[in-house]
Amino acid sequence: MGRAFEFRKGRKMKRWGAMSKAFSRLGKEIIMAVREGGPSPDVNYKLRMLIQNSRAVNMPKENVERAIKKATDKDTADIKQVVYEGYGPFGIAVVVETATDNTNRTVAAVRSIFTRAGGALGTTGSLDFLFDKKCVFKFKADGLDMDELELEMIDAGGEEIFADEDGALIIYGGYTDFNTIQKFLEEKNIEIISAEFERIPTDTKELTEEQQLEVEKMLDKLEEDDDVQNVYHNMR
Repeated sequence: MGRAFEFRKGRKMKRWGAMSKAFSRLGKEIIMAVREGGPSPDVNYKLRMLIQNSRAVNMPKENVERAIKKATDKDTADIKQVVYEGYGPFGIAVVVETATDNTNRTVAAVRSIFTRAGGALGTTGSLDFLFDKKCVFKFKADGLDMDELELEMIDAGGEEIFADEDGALIIYGGYTDFNTIQKFLEEKNIEIISAEFERIPTDTKELTEEQQLEVEKMLDKLEEDDDVQNVYHNMR
């Protein structure tokens, strides 16, 4: 695995570059997390993760508090996570994670983008075999013994750990090991910069430069949609 996982880095930075959209997406995730596990970050590990992520993108504290309050307001529309799967141009597999209060609106928009690009939506779960779902943590490396940390992380569910170009450490683990890894880092008083889930392609498909540009146009259209949270693909 290792640095090969950074194939999405450029796209992710572009996606989170628009701060207002980043705040909106995090706000939706916070609402869903609070409704699922309650408003206390001490017991709600998903909410705790999202608050950490909000700091990483400099989201104002009042925005976080507003989202938590909205989640406990009965008049706030119910927001659900819906995942769409399909194939884009040249057989590229694409998974789209959305957060929406209107599934009819969202599926219509996503289907339209796939169709106009020459692709098509598939059935839910049809692309599960092409992606591994992992948890990923980014944290500060100051004063840590890498050899010792790697051994301890194996017991906590970590599968790989490496340093990024900024000197922070990145660790990947199994999807179901998120809570265990998070608790381990917190008990060690290691400062977590961000934490999230990723869908990692088990196999990638190589395209020509012209073909890549065509697929990129479709991916950009998907990520521009207000209901879309994350887009994953298996283009190399």
